[in-house]
Amino acid sequence: MNMKVCSLVLLFAFIFSTVFAPAYAAELKIGYVDVARVFDNYNRTKDQDKILEQQNNKKKEERDKIVKQIRKMKDELDILSEKAKERKQTQIDEKIRELQEYDQQTRNGLRQQRDEVVRKILKEIEQVTEKYANENSYTMILNNRVLLYGQKQHDITDKILKILNSEYKK
Repeated sequence: MNMKVCSLVLLFAFIFSTVFAPAYAAELKIGYVDVARVFDNYNRTKDQDKILEQQNNKKKEERDKIVKQIRKMKDELDILSEKAKERKQTQIDEKIRELQEYDQQTRNGLRQQRDEVVRKILKEIEQVTEKYANENSYTMILNNRVLLYGQKQHDITDKILKILNSEYKK
């Protein structure tokens, strides 16, 4: 009885692989995208990077002002009496704590802002890729980072990037 079942399974597998699999494979359309390259070359990413850099430079200027104040206060220490030095040192310590808090808040704020921008851009890339896949009858689009091999003809990175940049200009 087992031999009959095995024979039947093998016969079914042979029939499926010769009759149905080629038809299914013909319908299968797979592409891949280099998401990192799309992200880096997307004009919105470049514009957002410039904005974040400007904000970072502005924060650096504000930080430099605080550092300058601390240096000035330290320079004043030499000419003060011992009692005045203690008060001044307390003020310097407070200013240093202020600088440390400023640094931490700035880093956290800029990191959160960058993370939000990255999330939005990656969402846009995903949406454009999905729309492109639907319009062009793709079964699936893969991120090239999970590929061990992919023929160049299946790489749609440039097409996705072109769509993103053309829609961004609008």
